[in-house]
Amino acid sequence: MMVILGDTMIELLHMSFMQNAVLASVFGGVCLSAIGVCVTLMEIPFLGICMSHSAFLGAIVGLTCGFNPLLGALLACGLTGLLVGPIADHAGTSSNNILGIIFSAAMGLAFLLLARLPGPKSEALNLIWGSILTISRAEVAVLGAITAAVVLLLAVFYKEIRAVLFNREIAAASGIADGVFYYGIIVISGLVVSASLNIVGGLLIASLLVNPANAANQLCTRLWTLFVVAALIAVGSCLIGLALSYCFEVPTGAVIVLVSSAAFLAAFIFSPRRRHSGADKELP
Repeated sequence: MMVILGDTMIELLHMSFMQNAVLASVFGGVCLSAIGVCVTLMEIPFLGICMSHSAFLGAIVGLTCGFNPLLGALLACGLTGLLVGPIADHAGTSSNNILGIIFSAAMGLAFLLLARLPGPKSEALNLIWGSILTISRAEVAVLGAITAAVVLLLAVFYKEIRAVLFNREIAAASGIADGVFYYGIIVISGLVVSASLNIVGGLLIASLLVNPANAANQLCTRLWTLFVVAALIAVGSCLIGLALSYCFEVPTGAVIVLVSSAAFLAAFIFSPRRRHSGADKELP
């Protein structure tokens, strides 16, 4: 099976549109998994769902007003990221509650604008289901730049991010500006989700954000290995999903998410941490 998939991928790489899709899979897998690890350890998995629908709203606004939908998605997610953390802190409630309110408002506005969008709605609907095979080189470049920024920030501020993910209060007591890093992770999550929207679409992208990170969490006890293994699972899920969708002529986004779900199931079944339930999350 793996030989067939390998031969298929080699065949596909001769097509320019598939080269864009493969690059998007690699870049998207790396940055989504990195943010997914942070979201998982911060215990706000609903962030991916909220951001994906904020991105969808921003893209619809872009289509309605006649400017680039990717720019609209980036702006909407950036604004959402800036609002979530401070509102949650001052409202005296959890970030997940604020995310739920923003998610419902974004969905209502998005579908209201979608209904009033003139002409064919195929471009807008692609944002819901994803269309990685039609992703442009410009979109790949934006995704690549965001991925490089995410990796660079993780490398430069690894100790601070590790401390905030472990415990915000202890990080603050240690002199770390925990709010800057906490809110920063939320804002960057929005940028990553909006730039990756075409990979699997707004309805499925939260799964690609969460599944690889949770699969890696079943296998790893150190934070740096968690980032690496999650990236490998995410990129592998995207590439295998691409090959399978080509072989069986089925929707690419749905197959990518199913592969990442299967990866989590396999990691859960064979998890050394589950067999040794006393193992703690060890942060070096």
